[in-house]
Amino acid sequence: MADNDKLLIIGCGNMGGAMLAGWLAAGQDPGRFAVLDPVLSETPAGVALYRAPSEASDHGAVLLGFKPQQLPALAPGLQAVTEGRAVFSLLAGIELASLAHEFPRASAHVRVMPNLAARLNKSPVILLESGLSSSARDVAHSLFGALGTAIWLEDEAQFNLVTALAGSGPGFVYRFIDALAQAAAELGLTPEMAESLALATVEGASALAAASEYSPAELADRVASPGGMTREGLNVLDSDKALISLLKATLKATADKGDALAEAAKGQS
Repeated sequence: MADNDKLLIIGCGNMGGAMLAGWLAAGQDPGRFAVLDPVLSETPAGVALYRAPSEASDHGAVLLGFKPQQLPALAPGLQAVTEGRAVFSLLAGIELASLAHEFPRASAHVRVMPNLAARLNKSPVILLESGLSSSARDVAHSLFGALGTAIWLEDEAQFNLVTALAGSGPGFVYRFIDALAQAAAELGLTPEMAESLALATVEGASALAAASEYSPAELADRVASPGGMTREGLNVLDSDKALISLLKATLKATADKGDALAEAAKGQS
């Protein structure tokens, strides 16, 4: 992958669309991107839209953005557009070995795991590669880093756990915001006020944590005066490490599902 390579996004749904929007918001040239999607109504100005693989030839790398279960059916028709090119994959649970099996003539295979905050250039982006040169690795890091913070992972055994935290994590945060608002509503606030305050509170706390010299654990303690209201609430969350235990079970269930998807993909190969 070179700096001037055009990236062909195959299947531009929610995640692919968020990434494309993030790249354009970051100032990337729209001409650097093309989309292959048989049903997408339109693409942003300057981004080519193809309906069939036979139309797409002017690109240097591809990004797979369709559903993982579609891989066995779609891969045979994508051999020409992947031959000699780096294949970047958003397909959850599809390991590098499975990508190599489906696209044996690709020059490299790369797993990519962002989240929808890529649209705002605030997503962690986990990268795991096989076959990239050092220079191509640098280019990939720069490209995906424009969406937030790109991090190379060296151990594929950790990929599903990292995905559970950084990829699925926003869903858990949204659920926490909703639960915080619902709890306040059940205690007497109007649902509208509770949701507005919960959103503003989490947004401000997250921004402060990102900018602070203190860890989130230290910030929690700095907010809580001894014998005060915040400390009383933290005592509930901290009791028997209830919150940590709940989130540990949440992350494990999510990562285990990734393992199950990977096994299922192997069975289809």
